[in-house]
Amino acid sequence: MTALIFDMDGVIIDSNPMHRESWVAFNRRYGLETTEEMHQFMYGKRNDQIVRGFYGDGITAEEVEARGRAKERLYREMIAGRTETMLVPGLRAFLERHRDLPMGVGSNAEPRNVAFVLEEAGLRRYFRAVVDGHQVRHPKPHPEVYLRVAELLKTEPANCIVFEDSHSGAAAAVEAGMRVIGLCTTYVNLPGAVLTIDNFLSGELESWLQAQMPSV
Repeated sequence: MTALIFDMDGVIIDSNPMHRESWVAFNRRYGLETTEEMHQFMYGKRNDQIVRGFYGDGITAEEVEARGRAKERLYREMIAGRTETMLVPGLRAFLERHRDLPMGVGSNAEPRNVAFVLEEAGLRRYFRAVVDGHQVRHPKPHPEVYLRVAELLKTEPANCIVFEDSHSGAAAAVEAGMRVIGLCTTYVNLPGAVLTIDNFLSGELESWLQAQMPSV
């Protein structure tokens, strides 16, 4: 059976604008102004990579972890009560329509962020497997996240369809041997995507899925 796997930020929730805003506010605590180049660097990466990229390798591992936790706490405070309005259009109906398929989440995001969004939006029941960036040794663009989700879903990678919005995420899915559907929430075109859509309201998406899975 075909499985559907979803990234979190930019796929389930259109969170990049709030991540940008929270990074700006957080970095100012340390006198650091966040540039557009820094924002672009942030997309699709795990927090330890982002913190080291912003603040350099001179800070300790403990400080990297502490700053990452503090920033994500600020982010959750900023989105509390707003997750429903931030969901990518059409997502909830899409999940309900395909709820009989094995579905999972594979994200580089912090565990508390993943749990917060899924619980606050009431989406957790749709996913048989949830793997975050701290449950694997190697974050995206390494394929480990997606291979672990496929393993938990008991589905061969070739039978997995991944919804992604970032270059690192798309690269991870392709390396895992999965097909990628790209969402335009972050980039217009993702290398390796077999289909590109604006959101889950796309009629083209359903037509494509019907062609892959006649029983859907």
